[in-house]
Amino acid sequence: MKRIFISADHGMAIIYFLQSEVVPTLLEAGIEVIVLTDDETRERIAARFTRPGLTFEGLRLKQAGAYAKNVRPRQQWVLAYLRRVGGSWRINTEAQDSHIREVWKENSWKFRLGIWLPAVLAILILRTSRLARQALVKLQSRFVPSPPLYDDLFDKYQPDLVIASTAGWRLDRYLLRESAHRGIPSMAAIVGWDNPSSYAIPGAPINWATCWSQLQKDELVYGSDWDPDHVHIGGIPSYDGYFRKTWLMPKEEYFKLHNLDPDRKLVSYACSFVHFAPNFPNVEALAKLIASDRLSAPSQLLIRLHPSHFQDKPQIFVEERERIHALEEKYPHVHVVRPVALGGSLGYYGGEDMDEKSSMMAHSDAFVTVYSTMVVETAVHDTPIIAAVIDTPGGWNKPKKFSLSLKEIGDWPTHQRFRKARAGRVAESQSELQDVLNAYLQDPTLDAAKRRKFIEEEITYTDAAAGRKTAQFILKVLEN
Repeated sequence: MKRIFISADHGMAIIYFLQSEVVPTLLEAGIEVIVLTDDETRERIAARFTRPGLTFEGLRLKQAGAYAKNVRPRQQWVLAYLRRVGGSWRINTEAQDSHIREVWKENSWKFRLGIWLPAVLAILILRTSRLARQALVKLQSRFVPSPPLYDDLFDKYQPDLVIASTAGWRLDRYLLRESAHRGIPSMAAIVGWDNPSSYAIPGAPINWATCWSQLQKDELVYGSDWDPDHVHIGGIPSYDGYFRKTWLMPKEEYFKLHNLDPDRKLVSYACSFVHFAPNFPNVEALAKLIASDRLSAPSQLLIRLHPSHFQDKPQIFVEERERIHALEEKYPHVHVVRPVALGGSLGYYGGEDMDEKSSMMAHSDAFVTVYSTMVVETAVHDTPIIAAVIDTPGGWNKPKKFSLSLKEIGDWPTHQRFRKARAGRVAESQSELQDVLNAYLQDPTLDAAKRRKFIEEEITYTDAAAGRKTAQFILKVLEN
């Protein structure tokens, strides 16, 4: 019997592997699957998804994090930073460039002179030299905990393949490095829309990848030197349930859940990019438009907070969350989603609320965000989409806190593709937001054809078959 390890260290990975047909298809083919996930929530996840042939083990993220912080932490940080921003100039590097500016802003002059400036010289070399990028992967691989964190699991299960939900861009890098040292093949399943363009060079030697689309494959091949014959286009299994309407609640039931008025249009807003700029100007503008009846039909607002809003630090995220809840108290037709937390490192929105998320997108008359991945998900639901980029002058206005104008991030790779596809509208002011909202509320079919073309280009498979196709690719790799 063949065995595989799957690293599922965050909620998106739980959805990708366990709430799609990926793992069930592998099990049906007689493959034994060992899912490594957050230690604190492992038992709850196991109870939810248990079935013959499927085993859950802890991913030991605390120990991995401790190794990153305590064993030559400066060297490990520098290597991770270079990997994060050292992708080839053959692709759009705008997202990586923003991270370079962020690190400059949020560190001291001593750090800038001692580390940042030399790092920039290294970045220039990495962006122009494939050999330098390959050397960086090998250099990173020297950092493996001793004794290895996963020795006992490798010895116990003897896996034939290790699959991670990133290309070693997170703490999964240590698992992947141990796998490489043992000569066990590995695979990266690209779970995030912007991952190939935002995180660049792998954090460990990896043999295979499966991604969403030709667009992502090009980013992997041209941006970080993947062998094109080893990169599979499998779509995004996490979205199969959207096409099947697996999670969709009846509209009446969903409106009752949030005390929504069935006689009012629903405008929803999903917070995004809170690390770079406040979302509050967007939310406040929507709340005021609805309260003043300046829209073409009586409407109401439903707000989905970002996972960062539930962090205790930095305080700015807590303050914005409280300001948004204050709008809910002030205006009768403003509502905020109360999410459920999985706990541990998985935090909020770990797959436990797919019915909430799908129903919000499907039953909204217009969906507003800041270029988040939910623009793709909402296009799947054929709901009109608006990217609101109303800025606060000075951004967060906090010392040592990097801020980036929401208008500037429109040139990031995924955001640029959304804009060029014209799959939705962009609103840079409250007046523009009013105009595009009214246009969509009056005619929800606007841009429908462009939304369909957009998802075909971004996720490839729109027949709810991505999970099966991805699993079949994994089986093919195992056969070889």
